[in-house]
Amino acid sequence: MKQASIITNVILSIAVIVLFILHFTSKPSGGSERVITETEVNAPGSVVYIHIDSLMNQYDMFNDLRSEFENKAQIIQNDLNKKSRAFENEIKDFQQKVQRGLITRSQAEAQQQQLAAKEQELQQFAQQKQFEMSEEESVLYRRVFDALNTYLIKLNQEKEYAMIISTSGATNTVLVGDKALDITKMVVDGLNDEYIKQKSRK
Repeated sequence: MKQASIITNVILSIAVIVLFILHFTSKPSGGSERVITETEVNAPGSVVYIHIDSLMNQYDMFNDLRSEFENKAQIIQNDLNKKSRAFENEIKDFQQKVQRGLITRSQAEAQQQQLAAKEQELQQFAQQKQFEMSEEESVLYRRVFDALNTYLIKLNQEKEYAMIISTSGATNTVLVGDKALDITKMVVDGLNDEYIKQKSRK
């Protein structure tokens, strides 16, 4: 699957994990800009945000699943390349026999039909594998975002944030925000701890 497809799926799935969407905090007018303290960020009713791009890159579960997916995709691609090369060799062999007059017209017609059937089978095989990998890719992202959503709900039961916003390089939901409101690292650490515990129970 192309990287663009992966990025698109991430963007489309963002809505699943945010508890609320698109809310901006206003800064007090006049005077110097007030620095938000860690205590204020952790206070109930705070509005915080997560960088989805950074989170995905650092989330061990996503990286493990993506690695497995890419390895499987490469195996399938190698198999398709092998089948394609074998089919191309059959066509060349057939063409040479026809050009050298080594087979009769009826034999040529029969082999031509066989090759056409093999070509159709190869195309169907490729389409089926493409469908299967696309489905697996969707399941991969659903698993990741389900784990993220579950963790954020659990986290918010403790922190009682008013809102958790997601932002990325593509969507720029948060155009300007105080870095103290960025809880990406905290969420990544928590997710990775949960993932380690999950793997240890297997």
